[in-house]
Amino acid sequence: MKKQWKLLEKIVLGKKTIESRWYKRRCEAWGKVRSGDTVFFKNSGEPITVRARVQKVIEFSDLTFSGMKKILKKYGGHDGIGSDDLNYFYHWVKGKKYCVLVFLQNPRRVQPFHINKKGFGSARAWLTMCNINAIRI
Repeated sequence: MKKQWKLLEKIVLGKKTIESRWYKRRCEAWGKVRSGDTVFFKNSGEPITVRARVQKVIEFSDLTFSGMKKILKKYGGHDGIGSDDLNYFYHWVKGKKYCVLVFLQNPRRVQPFHINKKGFGSARAWLTMCNINAIRI
């Protein structure tokens, strides 16, 4: 996550209750995130510091720009997107065809730890695994 967006703090404070993933094609989070899963969060280049439980997941496919705007208007506030930021995000999601909304509950800080993303790709924003300890350093 981009540190300047301060999304981790919003998650911990309960101001960001949805994590969204927008893709041009079906990617890592699509079809793999389930209710009851635990998700971990970190800022880019930093250790993991926050975890939350997945309450529910909604997936959207074959999105049009109109459909994306509806999703952002309906869920954007819960995704930590302020109404002043909507125009930026309209531009950012343009051309995306898939969206995964991950509804978060019980967020909390964790003792910071690093992960080894070797084999996943250094720029990968979402990793799926059965046990976080498999990549914990």
